This record gives sequence, structure tokens and C-alpha cells, in this order.
Amino acid sequence: MSCVFCNIDSERILLEHKSVVAIFDNYPVTESHCLIIPKQHRDDFFSMTKEEQLDAIEIIDALKEKLQKQDTTINGFNIGMNCGESAGQTIFHCHIHLIPRRTGDMEEPRGGVRGVIPEKRIY
Repeated sequence: MSCVFCNIDSERILLEHKSVVAIFDNYPVTESHCLIIPKQHRDDFFSMTKEEQLDAIEIIDALKEKLQKQDTTINGFNIGMNCGESAGQTIFHCHIHLIPRRTGDMEEPRGGVRGVIPEKRIY
């Protein structure tokens, strides 16, 4: 079976930094939702090399700045990844979600990523 992230069309790449690239998500949660993807096939974040993990952090920082310059309504971000089937991972090539947030994009954002288990989001 082929991997959708092993052969990304170069026209989709927003940013590239050493061992990682960033693209827009095909199924965005919010406008400008991006994915950070290692160039080498890695199943999840924990199988990335330390260098790849650091490159991912650096591109996340650069992407945050780029998105906020392009869209001044962005005033928050969720960063997340699903590692393993039980965590909801469906594509087994690591991809880190950078999801821009805007005031009022949902009624009660409190709890953020804790919403992966809805009854645990508000505490």
C-alpha cells in the first residue's frame, strides 16, 4: 500500500525545513489548518529522530509567524498529533497538526486538546 505522505506534490508544500515539510490539511478543522510531516517515512512522532523532532518544532514556529502575518484574526493555536490507532491515528506516517484558532470560533474553547475525550474537556 502506498503512503499519501511519502510522495507529496511539491506544489502543496507551504514551508520546508531540513527534514520536514508543511502543507495545508485536506480536511481542515479551521481555515489554514496545517500538517507538519517528516520527509522520511516515520510511523509517528516517537519514531522520528531527535533531529526530525527539532526540525518539526522549528517549522511550527516559522509557520505560526507566517500564518499570523497573513491572517491577523488568528490569536491562538492547537498543536496535536495522534500516535497509534487507539489515539485516533488513521494515516501511519507521522503528521503534526497546527490548527489556527480565532476568538469565537467555538462557543467554549476551554479544555482545548482535552476534547479528544469529550467528557474530560471541561474540568
